[in-house]
Amino acid sequence: MRITRYSRYTGQWWDSLNLEDLLGDLADSLLQGSIPDLEFEPAESGQTLQNLFQSILELLAAQGRIDPRDLEDWMEGQETEGAKTLGQLLKALLARMLEEGYLTLSEEAEGQRERDPSSIAGGVGTESGTVRFEMTNKAIDFLGYRALRDLLASLGRSSAGRHDTRQLSTGVEASEASKPYEFGDSLNLDIPGTLLNAIRREGFAAPLGLEPEDLLVHQAEYQSSCATVLLLDCSHSMVLYGEDRFTPAKRVALALAHLIRAQYPGDTLQVVLFHDSAEEVPVSRLARVAVGPHHTNTREGLRLARRLLTRQQKDMRQIIMITDGKPSALTLPDGRIYKNPMGLDPWVLRETFQEVADCRRSGILINTFMLARDPDLVAFVQKVTEICRGKAYFTTPMTLGSYILMDYVKRKVRRIH
Repeated sequence: MRITRYSRYTGQWWDSLNLEDLLGDLADSLLQGSIPDLEFEPAESGQTLQNLFQSILELLAAQGRIDPRDLEDWMEGQETEGAKTLGQLLKALLARMLEEGYLTLSEEAEGQRERDPSSIAGGVGTESGTVRFEMTNKAIDFLGYRALRDLLASLGRSSAGRHDTRQLSTGVEASEASKPYEFGDSLNLDIPGTLLNAIRREGFAAPLGLEPEDLLVHQAEYQSSCATVLLLDCSHSMVLYGEDRFTPAKRVALALAHLIRAQYPGDTLQVVLFHDSAEEVPVSRLARVAVGPHHTNTREGLRLARRLLTRQQKDMRQIIMITDGKPSALTLPDGRIYKNPMGLDPWVLRETFQEVADCRRSGILINTFMLARDPDLVAFVQKVTEICRGKAYFTTPMTLGSYILMDYVKRKVRRIH
């Protein structure tokens, strides 16, 4: 007979902390990564453990879980009892995050942690100030899920399904009246209707013969697939003027990626960053990128997005462009970059509008989400919308996610009738 022995719990209060809730509360801090040169993968990418530890302790202090005085001692490197307790807390949380697959360390740092855990999980002045961590795909997917949940909650109840159209097809899921079979239809037979047609033609004779005109097939709503490129402005203006517009944009991108993976498995999402130039980045790297060089090369971003979308064999192809700046750079045929810091250079505008027209000729829709309301920028966005017959939204970082998700989930296909 199995015997269960009960004893007094001797663990610490932080052992019961929910890591998912903690990561969700730390989302903004985790998404504020930095890549100095976006064209190369730097050796020192990612954030340091010291920054993570400080964010965790500041959050716990704001929630009233730890004494702010102990946090001050920890920040100052004091060897007080409270500071030592915080070191133990950080050591335990780091071990859980690594064990559950939310974070990874370099091989050298992981070996060092195994030899001497206190060396990278203590207070200010330890090796944790130089050790960098990376979020795993599990953590990034979770942050995308939390962002999507929060954004959809702000919209009210939403039944996110496939992209519905007004056209009917003969799919597997029957939702409409049956129709006579035509060559090429899926043979999803309406058996009662087919037999009834044969009986009407021949009567109750046995055996009952079927003719092609007797065949009826079920109709289902035609559901299209969509290829999307999220075109994200990462010029320096996205963090100027005392407002971080880039981190909310990254949160929306992660939410959109999770929505597509979970609800629209036939759709695709690619991310293109544009600044002085433009480059595609995997969604898994999106959480670590930050603002790059100063200028805004909108045409190069659109050109790269168009090249990516022309490879996709989808019913719908669209660009979601998030920006707050004026086009101020242009890539020349020889690879050099022409820059005009003032923005709205007539030459740059003309070339940008030409690329917008090329997107339209390729059947690519452009929806622009502008995070600024300068009159000149409004005129630029309106011209882009006029050329590509897309949509323009003038929004803020607080409402950006709501607008984008509403547009993606509720938008109907207009060119398939």
